[in-house]
Amino acid sequence: MVKEGFEVRVLGGAKDHPAGEEITHGLAHAHNLCGKTQLADAVDLLADCQQVVTNDSGLMHVAAAVGTRIHALYGSSSPAYTPPLTDNAVIHYLGLSCSPCFQRTCPLGHTNCLNQLSVDQVYQQIHAAPQRENVIANG
Repeated sequence: MVKEGFEVRVLGGAKDHPAGEEITHGLAHAHNLCGKTQLADAVDLLADCQQVVTNDSGLMHVAAAVGTRIHALYGSSSPAYTPPLTDNAVIHYLGLSCSPCFQRTCPLGHTNCLNQLSVDQVYQQIHAAPQRENVIANG
């Protein structure tokens, strides 16, 4: 995305800062803002985005509230329980037999619910014409 001229903003709490560093390391126009913003700042930053790729989180719901197009990645949680409340979202969820387990650490040790999500499919959906409806994209 950076090579295509997009600015990337990684948002999260202070505990997410090391992961944000891994994501942004060596990339121009990629900013690790984990632990550096207050909620009001995050609201403004998300409202300014064209699209947001996010896990099932509070910031996903903030992005939905401000009308930004969302690519919601679901692994151990389920879009049936906590969907983004917007008609401008693409939901990426595999619905494996072991999910949703709602665990922070995979009880089976493989985390296939996330590892098998197709990066290419998410990328393709980012470039697809925005649709004003919920779309479930299965990898």
